[in-house]
Amino acid sequence: MPLRILIADDHDLVRETIAMFLEADGNAETHSAKDLPEAIKKIETVGPFDLVLLDFTMPGMKGLEGIGKALAANGGKPVGLISGTATRLIAEQALQAGAAGFLPKTLPAKSLVNAVRFMAAGEIYAPFSFMSGKDDPEETDFERDLSEREKQVLRGLIAAKSNKEIARDLDLQEVTIKLHVKTLCRKLDAKNRTDAAMIARDAGFV
Repeated sequence: MPLRILIADDHDLVRETIAMFLEADGNAETHSAKDLPEAIKKIETVGPFDLVLLDFTMPGMKGLEGIGKALAANGGKPVGLISGTATRLIAEQALQAGAAGFLPKTLPAKSLVNAVRFMAAGEIYAPFSFMSGKDDPEETDFERDLSEREKQVLRGLIAAKSNKEIARDLDLQEVTIKLHVKTLCRKLDAKNRTDAAMIARDAGFV
């Protein structure tokens, strides 16, 4: 019997590429979803699956909350995390949250297929080179675009602080914080400060 795998990622190319790798030897049947709500619906209608792969930053994930939701929907069957930006710390937290493994999107095709079989068999998978820190970037792509001050302001937004409170914490003028918030919303393509905080949280920014 071929393994039944659900690939949930908001990028069509990623889903199609992973599906192509897995179906190449005829031992896997893949299904796809573009966000967490669609993934949960697929699990409930055509699942459970031998393995569910969730993209860390796709819509609906809310950081690592999505892992618990998918595990519950999939009847406790394995759920793995895939990401192109998550750090080693996030990978460790994902495993602690019950994930069956962590797959960097840079993983070679053969390693990816082996990792999927490993997780579907009930084992825990995490690439040693990544978890040991050798391949772990010092900062994610998300953080790289932000200045140190913008990161400080963003942490204030995540904590639901007002501009006045953030200004006081950072010993800055409130008008300066307003400017930083405006810049953050532009950089993150956020509608407002709340949206910026949610985008940052979903990207694993802490």
